[in-house]
Parts: sequence; C-alpha cells; structure tokens
Amino acid sequence: MHVQTSLDLYDKVSLLGQQAQYDLCEAQGQPVPVTSPSALPANIPDVTQSVSTVVGAGGRPVPLLKILQTSACEKNCYYCPFRAGRRMRRATLTSDDLAAAFSQMVQKRLVDGLFLSSGIIGTVRTMDRMLETVELVRHKYGWRGYVHLKILPNAEEAQIERAAQLADRLSVNLEAPNEERLARLAPKKDFDHGLVEPLERAWKIVRRLRNAGQRVANAGATTQYVVGPAGESDQELLFTSQRLYRQVGLRRAYYSAFSPIDDTPLEGEKPTAPLREHRLYQADFLLRQYGFDATELPFDRNGNLSLEQNPKESWAAAHPEFFPLEVNRASQSALLRVPGIGPRGAAAIMQARRGANLRTLDDLRKLGIRADHAAPYVLISGRAPQYQLRLFT
Repeated sequence: MHVQTSLDLYDKVSLLGQQAQYDLCEAQGQPVPVTSPSALPANIPDVTQSVSTVVGAGGRPVPLLKILQTSACEKNCYYCPFRAGRRMRRATLTSDDLAAAFSQMVQKRLVDGLFLSSGIIGTVRTMDRMLETVELVRHKYGWRGYVHLKILPNAEEAQIERAAQLADRLSVNLEAPNEERLARLAPKKDFDHGLVEPLERAWKIVRRLRNAGQRVANAGATTQYVVGPAGESDQELLFTSQRLYRQVGLRRAYYSAFSPIDDTPLEGEKPTAPLREHRLYQADFLLRQYGFDATELPFDRNGNLSLEQNPKESWAAAHPEFFPLEVNRASQSALLRVPGIGPRGAAAIMQARRGANLRTLDDLRKLGIRADHAAPYVLISGRAPQYQLRLFT
C-alpha cells in the first residue's frame, strides 16, 4: 500500500476532503458562498472542494470540513475506492495537522463544523487518532461548534464513550441491511458485532451520560447503506432502518445509490437508479415522520417500491376504503396519510380548524398544503373539491 507523505499540508486537506465526499450520513444542503481562496494566506491552496454543505438546525445551511484522517485502508470492501490494493493517490494527516488546518479554516470563515471519517489501518489505532484530532479541536483550539465523528467498525467501548463526549453526532456505516448482503460487499466486516453493536453501544452510552448530566452527542447517530450491488430489496433496507430507529435510537438512515468505481470487484455492475434512492428516502420519511409502519409500505412481490409512483400515493391507491377524509374532523395521524399533507400541514389544519371550519382548497393552500395533490383524497366541509388532474406524480 502506498501512502503519500510528501504532499503539502493543505494539499492533503484538499485531497482528503475530496475523497471524503463518498460518505453521506448528513442531510445535504445547497452550497453556501465561502471565503474566496484569495482571502487566505498565499501559502494555502484552494481547499473549498473539501467543504460540504449540510442542513443544520431549522434548515440552515452549514458548511463543514468533511475530511478523512487517512485514505489508506486495510479493508477490501468491493465497492470502495479506498479498498486495500487499489492504485490511487492516498494521504494521511496527523491529528495536530488536521486540527490546526480546521482551526485556520474556521478563522477564515470557510467552515462552521467538522465531519471526520477515515480509512482503517488498525481500527483501534485509527480510532484513537481520530479521537485525538477532535480532542485538539475542542480543547487546544476551543471549538465549541458542530462535530460529526465516524465510529469505525469494531471500535472499543471506551472509544465510543469518548466519541460521544466529544462529538455532536456519531455515525456507523452499515453499508447493507443484514449479514448476508454485507458479505457480498465487504467480506472482512462483521454486520452484527462490528457494525450494529457499536450503534447500540453508542445509544446506551449517550443515554447514560445524558442521565448523568454530561455533554453528549445530542444530534444522535446515523448510518448509511450502499443501495443496489448486494441485491437487497427495498423491504430489507427499510425493515432494518425501522428496527434501528426503534431499538437503538438511530436518528437517520442515508441511502446512497451505487455507482461503480474502476479497479474494484464491482466495477462491471450497473449503477443504481437515482430514482430508487429517492423512493427509499420518501418511504423512510413515512416511517420517521408520518406514523407509517414498514409493514404498511407498498412493496411489490420482489419487495421493492414502485419507481412510477411515490410510496405515499401508492399506499393511498391501495387503500380506497380510507378515503375521502373530511379535513375538518380527521385526526392528525389520519391527515398524515393524505398525499399532499405533511407534518406541518397536518398540524396547521388542526390549529386552523379550532377557529373555523375549512371550506375550500384555497383554505388549504393558505396553510402551505399542496392542495391539488390532496384534493382527490379529501372532503372539505362535506364536499369533494374540484381539482385538475395531474399528469405526473
């Protein structure tokens, strides 16, 4: 394995930042303007490609330094650009250098947070180096803002506890929904003990520390799947996500449509359609925010979601007995089943009808509801509203 050691510090930051973009585990936002490279000292090259914009509290876009501690790796994951033995440009940053670079980027207003992941050269050693980086960021440079820290497979309990004390968000990449599927992607990884167990430990540790009044990762834990190359169904993915939401307090699952990378065992596989990824996110929202159970989702005989219709409308089409729903009498949970009505819209309806009955589609529009989507499924003051047929869903 060849690891670059001669690169200038900020060349390494730029390279490792670009390489980290394969990792999700954050809600991606629209890029925000960052400081022009010309505003940086002359000896610092353009590192803006290392900046990833995510959605923060209240929908605010937050620019993060999203970076790897090292892109060297001993694992042989079949889909991964950093797999052992693959010829590519690699780099490693010391904890001192990475923390110092982050601090300078904060001072220059390039970034407002850190997302730290890594390739693996010995899990314990690499995890210790990542923890040391965040220790320096927090205590040497006094950073009190957002930090997202990746937990490596098979990390020790003491390392997970320290990560929970230092970071705002933790993540463990499952990559697949179960052991059988993971074996087709990453034969050196153990699904239950190496990946799910650290997630469960993190959840228990965060609860214990919070109950003890200590600072903990209040933004919770997330995970990521590689969608497609293991042959998994949407049903497998969403059932696993629901189990993790309920049993280990997972905050969010991310679904990454597979894209083949040259010089990997899966380079000849077909890329996964982005629309499949989109449908998984839509269904996941139904689980997390709309009160659906995974057993209710409209899977086909192969366990997959329709690509032609979003899952909420597919569910509605399969349950005509549920509609039409009178918006002036329906419960909030029932309103969430109506296409075009989301959590905010359902809450707005409940609030508005305390004063007076809703009477028209315009009344719904004023509440921020996609009234034309909802119209076929509702009654308003006992009447079916008139609406134009939509050509696309």
